[in-house]
Amino acid sequence: MSRMDDALEVRFWGVRGSLPSPGPDTVVVGGNTACVEVTGGGSRVILDAGSGLRALGDALVARGEHREVDLLLTHVHWDHVMGLPFFTPLYIPGTRVRITAGPLGSALGLTLRDVLAKQMMQPMFPVDFTSVGAEVTTREIPRRGRFEVGALMIDTAELVHPDPVTAYRVSFGGRSVVFATDTEHRDGEIDPTLAQLARGADVLIYDAQYTPEEYDGRVGPSRRGWGHSTYEAGVALARAAGVKSLALFHHDPRRSDDAVAEIVQRARAIFPETIAAREGVAMRFEACVSDRGGPAVVEAPPSSVS
Repeated sequence: MSRMDDALEVRFWGVRGSLPSPGPDTVVVGGNTACVEVTGGGSRVILDAGSGLRALGDALVARGEHREVDLLLTHVHWDHVMGLPFFTPLYIPGTRVRITAGPLGSALGLTLRDVLAKQMMQPMFPVDFTSVGAEVTTREIPRRGRFEVGALMIDTAELVHPDPVTAYRVSFGGRSVVFATDTEHRDGEIDPTLAQLARGADVLIYDAQYTPEEYDGRVGPSRRGWGHSTYEAGVALARAAGVKSLALFHHDPRRSDDAVAEIVQRARAIFPETIAAREGVAMRFEACVSDRGGPAVVEAPPSSVS
């Protein structure tokens, strides 16, 4: 892979939570569910396999970069794995697809491979997981740990969610991105484990599915304990951890482009270096020697929600 070898690059392919939400009111932010591509030093990881994975797979095949795929799953809720059956490299012989996730904590005793296979079985899907053309390997990693994918260093931590969820910190060339979706800060307390993982990161991608009013039940039912968070909690975490920029992620499927833009403005009043994660946006961080680094180069069309 030659693209962006000298930098850590983050590209968003899916940014919604819960289920895809295409339509005229979501065309700017995008309607696909969670999928983020991170590259650096000739290596690549894909964070989550939501519906955004389909377009990423097609792009990899078009560029001839599909032969080695490393997919890191935060968890196996459907909105984070629904793109896997439509991932073109999965069906190409000679391709190696390595899928990693933290402990599932399943009372049913299912392995990661078991869970992924269940969504690709009749009568739900016509192609069996064991019949795809690629060589697929799966592994479950400890709740906290460190491993490498080529030139990329990966650190992990467990998040606060009804089912086990893993956060990832991906580092290369003195730069780092933290992917922390499907989590919440209960009772207004910052999660110390996540704060430690995010310390000094160049960008924190954070679950901001609900507004504070929705989360507390001032608008509709309370969302406490549902495993998702708000921009206020994201800002508090970003400030406590000293991150350089905050990308609000896992937008509620009912949230229009205008409503996302309003949330970004509310967040920027407290933490100016806030953007909305949206499909097609790429953030590039040039490799550096010092811990401080420089500003990100954001590649995206002009928009009020950037």
